[in-house]
Amino acid sequence: MPGTRNSGLLALGGIALAAVLAVLGHLEVSDDLNPWSLTVSDFAVSDRGGVIDTAMAVLAAATVVLLPALRRAGAGRLAGTLLVAWSAGLLAAAVVPTNEPGLPMDTAAYLHRYVSVVAFLALPVAGWLLARPLGGRAAGWLRGLALTSLLLAAAMVWSAYPGDRLLIGLAERVLILAEVALLAVVAATLAGRRAGGVAMPRGWEHRQLAEMAREVTPARGA
Repeated sequence: MPGTRNSGLLALGGIALAAVLAVLGHLEVSDDLNPWSLTVSDFAVSDRGGVIDTAMAVLAAATVVLLPALRRAGAGRLAGTLLVAWSAGLLAAAVVPTNEPGLPMDTAAYLHRYVSVVAFLALPVAGWLLARPLGGRAAGWLRGLALTSLLLAAAMVWSAYPGDRLLIGLAERVLILAEVALLAVVAATLAGRRAGGVAMPRGWEHRQLAEMAREVTPARGA
């Protein structure tokens, strides 16, 4: 369908623009900031309202562009809700800054942290749910990137707490790369869609979540 393809192409453009802005934002900050030990938010707070914050807003907008096309492709309400949570989390993290590196966390910094956590977890679960309606090669890529993202999110949580922030910047950037790749797969799949696609019945998302839980939970007695 033309509307679906156009939405995919527009979203791909937004994703590419967000990636370019994020790279520029890293190049423009002080050389004293270490990308391996500091998060993207630590870089963004040094340039409030700059290109990194803009990149987050652009990525959120690119996601929103995909929502009507995904509904036409058969995506259910739960997947759409999770994508909205991802977009809202990105926007909130862009608007509400974290604290400057080395300073104690205040209320805004805690809000920034937890909306970021919601966003980072919502997108891979949405990607897993979208694997079935999008189908084809996209299904394998989406499931693989979803599981990779969840493992990287766990690594980041470990680094943030018991790991004493060991390589937290590296963990976060690889996580962001995986999640942006997941979003790009969704957009590229929609951009390549032709008329006559078959929509999947609604209500299958919950079965998919149960399947996902079985795959990532070790069998008892193993």
